Amino acid sequence: MIFSQDSDFLAEANLRQRQGLAFAGVIYGHQLAVTIGQCIRDLEMIAKVGEPDDLAGRVEFLPLC
Repeated sequence: MIFSQDSDFLAEANLRQRQGLAFAGVIYGHQLAVTIGQCIRDLEMIAKVGEPDDLAGRVEFLPLC
């Protein structure tokens, strides 16, 4: 999985989902909607409780809560 704040990267992930193409998964946080601190906390939580296969082919948005 990869974390990005790039909307073009998000668009590419959405395209892959629609086309049914495999990808590792994207965690997206809009630059104006989430602080750096929130990103770090949420990414840490994902890293501690998740497995890489949990996000395969998915897009998750930050903040989580």
